[in-house]
This record gives sequence, structure tokens and C-alpha cells, in this order.
Amino acid sequence: MTAHREDFILMVVGGIKIDPSTKMPIVVLKDPDNRMNLPIWIGPLEATAMATELEGIRSQRPMTHDLLRNLLAEFGATVEAAEITELRESTYFARLQLKTREGKALEIDSRPSDAIALALRTKSPIYVAKKVLEDSSELHEAENQAAAPNTDQNLAGISRDKWSEILERMSPEDFKYKM
Repeated sequence: MTAHREDFILMVVGGIKIDPSTKMPIVVLKDPDNRMNLPIWIGPLEATAMATELEGIRSQRPMTHDLLRNLLAEFGATVEAAEITELRESTYFARLQLKTREGKALEIDSRPSDAIALALRTKSPIYVAKKVLEDSSELHEAENQAAAPNTDQNLAGISRDKWSEILERMSPEDFKYKM
């Protein structure tokens, strides 16, 4: 079931940060107008893959996402977009929109972190479904209501509005990797 592009919002990687309570990396997607954001907790390897691309660091040998980019290019396929499509049971889902040399459109299931890392390497747009942004906000609000009063350090339990407030107060130095 293919969604229409108007159901999605174009977003970019705003930065990668470490969650102080879990010590896990978070990639923060934001819209170009900086009005909406989506924090996604990711693994350290995926964070490194994104950070090296953001920083322009080249390894001597191709890393996994470099290999994927190189394979796609060798077969004449292009990454048309990375899409964060769904939030289900606190897990984000994504897909890659590819186009073959012959012009055939393909949708490939992906983890959001891999889709984002590959999109960065191929200079492809990243889209987030409007429903994901709504569901993420509702999830964080539900977690806030269920949390004990003094659990402000749990970053997973912060509403979208609160995230906006936090991100507005942050300086570029607060982000280890910033575009």
C-alpha cells in the first residue's frame, strides 16, 4: 500500500545526540522550518555510520552503508527517498524508495537508522509520515502521564512540544554532529 507524498513531511538530520540516561544515540530529524522534530533512538554503529557521513570522514575500506550505496550504483539503481512510515509498539518502521535502471519503482523495508544512513550517503530526501509525527507525540504524552513526577531525565517520555522547547534552548555545541 503506497502512501501519497502529501501524507509525508520532508525532514533533515538535525543532529545526533546521546541520551544522558540510557547513553544511547538519538538521531533528531527536523523539518526545514525547524517547527517539528522527531527523535529516534538508534544503535551506536548506525550513529557512527551517520556521523562519519555528516562529518565527511572517509574510511580506508567501504563501510556497510557505503557498500549498499556502491551496489545500488553498480546496478544502476537510485535511492529516490527514505521514508519513516510507521510507529508501532514503540518501534519505528521505514522503507527505501528505489528506482531501477529500467525505471521500475521498488519499495524496500528498512530500519529507520539504515534508511537515514543510506539517504545521507546518496543525498536523498528523508520523509516522515504525518501519522508517525502524530503517533510519536501521543506516545510521548502517554509516557509522560504514566511516568512518576520526578522522571524528567527519561528523554523517551518527553512530548513533542517539550522536545521543541528543549531543542530551541540548545546551542550547536550541544550536538556532537550538526549539519
